[in-house]
Amino acid sequence: QVQFVESGGGLVQPGGSLRLSCTASGSIFSTYTMGWYRQGPGNLREFVARITSYGATIYVDSVKGRFTISRDNAKNTVYLQMNSLKPEDTAVYYCNRVPPMIGSWGQGTQVTVSS
Repeated sequence: QVQFVESGGGLVQPGGSLRLSCTASGSIFSTYTMGWYRQGPGNLREFVARITSYGATIYVDSVKGRFTISRDNAKNTVYLQMNSLKPEDTAVYYCNRVPPMIGSWGQGTQVTVSS
């Protein structure tokens, strides 16, 4: 079973930036379509962005132009660069395949946007 470990979260002021990282176990990471998901307070987990094995990306409308997903297959790692952060971006951020693998969710990384 593939496992994902997220890192890079923290407390940031509105308008600030953070870069999240997610490292995956397993030797076939490069073939996966990978995604970032988030779960805000009192909300269901939602899709944020995804990147295919060849680098094509899709974003949810609320983060378009502010977030950038990328990947480094040599490091089994996917990134989420988050700029111009807003309080409504506050959530626990997770990575997983797209569609997600049940049982492979990691602990996530907390992002808090507040002044």
